Amino acid sequence: MQDVLPMPPEVTRPISDVAPGVTGWRIVMVNVYGIRGPSGSWTLIDAGLYFSANRIRRWAEQQFGRGARPASIILTHAHFDHVGSLRELVEHWDVPVYAHPLEMPYLTGQSKYPPPDPLVGGGVYSLLSGAYPRGPINIGERLRPLPGDESVPGLPGWRWIPTPGHSPGHISLFREEDRVLIAGDAFVTTKQESVVAVAQQRPELHGPPAYYTCDWDAAALSVGRLAALEPNVVACGHGLPMVGPEMEDALEYLAEHFDVVARPAHGRYAHRPAITNETGIVALPPPIVSTAQKIAFAAAVAAGVVWLTFSKKGESA
Repeated sequence: MQDVLPMPPEVTRPISDVAPGVTGWRIVMVNVYGIRGPSGSWTLIDAGLYFSANRIRRWAEQQFGRGARPASIILTHAHFDHVGSLRELVEHWDVPVYAHPLEMPYLTGQSKYPPPDPLVGGGVYSLLSGAYPRGPINIGERLRPLPGDESVPGLPGWRWIPTPGHSPGHISLFREEDRVLIAGDAFVTTKQESVVAVAQQRPELHGPPAYYTCDWDAAALSVGRLAALEPNVVACGHGLPMVGPEMEDALEYLAEHFDVVARPAHGRYAHRPAITNETGIVALPPPIVSTAQKIAFAAAVAAGVVWLTFSKKGESA
């Protein structure tokens, strides 16, 4: 796997001004979005990290007015950094939550997500991923399936697009009129595995965050599906929004060369996906232990044997 070339700063757009009627806000390392609907209504896209519910509500009031309450919350997927504040927000606002049926097991307390793979992608966020919450959470009767006709509740002119791979029921949102794409984590505009890249918000087009992608074949097809839309504006779950022909060229390149620039050469899911269905995990490929891990384990065992040997000698003496 090799990195996509960095993008020039002029392709980025402030997250507060994605497109007409679309605004966003970055919470540490992940983005949430608000989309205006007809008659002053609005919809929240994703629910950010844990302990950010109050900040999301304050941001919503700044963007949509005092006491702002969305018509609904739509989830691109249910990874912890996209649903961290979901339960608190729906309890406060008492609004429905829409998700793809294949994401529902992780929102109804039925199943954990497939384990992350900390050995792919490089970077600190990958190495830490084994400690990330895998769920599930349970938001009860507020959960609704997205309409089967791919319409988006409360947002005429938008449609949802199935983009599995990063998660089993991942979706993206697209407005045909001006070709605005909210891609979730189907691809991202910063190297999400890297703490430095995320902190600097370096504009780079990448495949989905590698450590949590459980089906790379599906992820490749999803990026191809989104590139075929020829979006004018892309807004992702991680990184700044991007616009313009250079972004379009980079997205096309990512789609055409996905296996080179995005898919890891090795890893738990690199060549064998997690098998899931409407109930959650069905089967998983075995974890892959790296050479470094094997060496570290062998060294730890050897150190233990030496310590036991010398401690016994000491007791005998």
